[in-house]
Amino acid sequence: MIRLKNERQIEGIRKSCRMLSAMYRELIPLVKPGVATIEIDQWVREWIKKAGGTPAFLGVRGKKNPYPAAICISINNEVIHGIPSRRKILNGDLVSLDCGITLDGYISDQAITLEAGKVSPSAHELSTITRECLYAAIRAARAGDRILKIAHAIYDRAVAAGYGVVSQFCGHGVGFALHEDPQVTNIPRGPNLRLQAGMVLAIEPMINEGSGDVETLDDDWTVVTADESLSAHWEHTIVLYPDRTELLTEPVCGEDEII
Repeated sequence: MIRLKNERQIEGIRKSCRMLSAMYRELIPLVKPGVATIEIDQWVREWIKKAGGTPAFLGVRGKKNPYPAAICISINNEVIHGIPSRRKILNGDLVSLDCGITLDGYISDQAITLEAGKVSPSAHELSTITRECLYAAIRAARAGDRILKIAHAIYDRAVAAGYGVVSQFCGHGVGFALHEDPQVTNIPRGPNLRLQAGMVLAIEPMINEGSGDVETLDDDWTVVTADESLSAHWEHTIVLYPDRTELLTEPVCGEDEII
């Protein structure tokens, strides 16, 4: 069931989203070669607690085990849901961060991909195109249009660049729960419902340098590319109004706000 949000509820989600983006702005300079990913998770937990929120991802149920961290940190061929550990970030790593905050019952969701040190030109291009896919999708998300228009925007841009699009995971409604209806796919397949004012959506293209095929590791969470190619992940939370679409999370990483 799709749960439309009223203006009071949207404002609560907006505050959570602004808090999450503020956290990212402080976190980004700390994500660098030599830092263990568990240190990043510890920093995130402390920041969210001091800000008055709670980590939305911590304890989320998986098929076997609850997610054990406040932030997902996925490196290189890891697509999403990478679990922080003692693993240290290396020069040249492509590091995707995905996090959410619950604030007064309202939930935000945002992901970015960072370049640790000097990455290869191909890694930089992959992240750049994935971010372009995200903004093309945001431009396509308009009340009254169909939801697969979002998927077409992502898929067409990625395929034109020669990349694979992950289809097993997708964006979603968000705000009252971390994952709500509708699913916001990155591949133009499935139900083509009409977008409505009051929808709050997390749009999140996951784009691979090789094929779009993925596998889940034995830890029950970490999703990796099946061919071990690089992957990038960008995400924003948006709200649809009758006459406009608003970005609730904010650009935090040199992005150009285009709506």
